Amino acid sequence: MKLVLYQIDAFTQTVFGGNPAAVIPLDKWLDDAVLRQIATENNLSETAFFVINNEVVELRWFTPVAEVNLCGHATLATAFVLFEELHFERDLIQFSTKSGILEVHKKENAFQMNFPVDTIEKIDGSDYNNLFDIPPQEIWKGKEDVLLLFQSEAEVSKIKPNLALIANTPFRGVIATAVGNEVDFVSRFFTPQLGIDEDPVTGSSHTTLTPFWAKKLDQVQFEAKQISKRVGQLHCQLSGNRVHIAGNAIRYLKGEITIN
Repeated sequence: MKLVLYQIDAFTQTVFGGNPAAVIPLDKWLDDAVLRQIATENNLSETAFFVINNEVVELRWFTPVAEVNLCGHATLATAFVLFEELHFERDLIQFSTKSGILEVHKKENAFQMNFPVDTIEKIDGSDYNNLFDIPPQEIWKGKEDVLLLFQSEAEVSKIKPNLALIANTPFRGVIATAVGNEVDFVSRFFTPQLGIDEDPVTGSSHTTLTPFWAKKLDQVQFEAKQISKRVGQLHCQLSGNRVHIAGNAIRYLKGEITIN
């Protein structure tokens, strides 16, 4: 069996930036074991698989070690493939996922995703003060991730994670964030428990970051930057119980894989 594989850099306008995701169109779903093996072989933070089913596109995401419930950059990458490579005829895609129906609009040169907002609460969090070499100012908990607020962008840039401790937290991942110097806020995201020490750009974490910074800054629109080595640019907007996350993407490669 031969499958087409696209590698897309998401949340960037240039190759070698943003977060790379593999995107593989399927005519029908393969066994889960095969999907996991392909994702492990790709060894990217996410591999997205999709099947077009009438008006809805069924979409699933896999890290090298597990399937996940929500992934922003691989959703953006999949929308790019559908719009730019496969010439999807409408300007709105509805994805059927484990997190419900997710919509992506094509708007000029960008793609805007519509995701469910995370519910967050401030916690004591003393157990998480040692996740980095610099203690956070505040700790907040979402449905799947924990968010640590730091004093400045400089602190977020230079913190060193204790990956062993992070891997043993009861969360999908750990978000580190602060007010940005040139944008509204910056962040980094660590999820060694999913086989990714530091994710380059994490769309799903911005469903937590957006309501958090809406409370802090008393605004609903944000320019955000994930300050990993690859760097990602995102525009986020809080709209009721949804978060609109917009960004660009670019194709790095198109290839073919063969599986038995």
